[in-house]
Amino acid sequence: MDLSVVVPTLNGRDRLRACLDALAERVPNAEVVVVNGPSADGTTGMLQERDDVSALVEVSDRNLNVARNAGIAESTGDVVALVGQDVTVEETWRDGVAAAMDDGATVVTGPVHRAVRAGMTTESVETRTIAGRDVTYFAGENVAFERETLESVDGFDENLHTGGARDCAHRLAGQGRAVTWSSSVCVESGDDGEGVERDWGTKYRALAYRMVKNYGPRLTVFRRTFQDALADARSVAREVVAGDAEPSLWFGGGKQVVGSIVLGAVDGLRARFADRSESRNPAGLSSRSDRAVERYDWR
Repeated sequence: MDLSVVVPTLNGRDRLRACLDALAERVPNAEVVVVNGPSADGTTGMLQERDDVSALVEVSDRNLNVARNAGIAESTGDVVALVGQDVTVEETWRDGVAAAMDDGATVVTGPVHRAVRAGMTTESVETRTIAGRDVTYFAGENVAFERETLESVDGFDENLHTGGARDCAHRLAGQGRAVTWSSSVCVESGDDGEGVERDWGTKYRALAYRMVKNYGPRLTVFRRTFQDALADARSVAREVVAGDAEPSLWFGGGKQVVGSIVLGAVDGLRARFADRSESRNPAGLSSRSDRAVERYDWR
């Protein structure tokens, strides 16, 4: 297995250092491509001092999917893994990826162990059936692709600022490509998920976009979208009743969600007509070649 590891980063120098240290120790023979940008914390200087990074790509877009595609384009391995700046691969990670690929997997993912007050918690496999299609989701911070499979979906959709990994999972399922779950392909994350600002507009515009783009404007798509919205509304309502949130958050959020779903559905319909191929990716890997503003190649 000729393995490339792509690590997108943005203003996370210290966390990135721990990520790269783990890769150097546990996956020493991998090609490591870091995609930086635009960071303002000295990340570039730190990377230039290391001897275990194969290439550094600087990008100007503050978009994770742009960074992912830039790293994929720069990598050369026949297996391309995406690892988040906040995670450290565990000892079994490399062998788990190799074993899955040897067994015929084309995409493999696994647990993300997150640090919380009570100890460690493990994400389990998540699979849903949508419009007759079985979709297995993966964490964008811990996944490895056979290159041919990654190219078949044309990488990640740069129209999305959030939900790019979930969108890719839908497109893989649309091509009948399975995502393999392996408990050995595990990483530890220092991000406990707390303190994340609720941006209902971005979340639901992205959700409606990817659902309509991948499945069309069908009833099951809108039912799924509004089910998620109602679940969030109930959660906020409980906080209002408990006195942990203001009623204005509930009313304002509801208005924002509905408007964002409409906008996302329109965007998704346009994207569906813009790319009628199996990849369903109008802003994918092949859509541009100007992502990088600077390259450093130490290979």
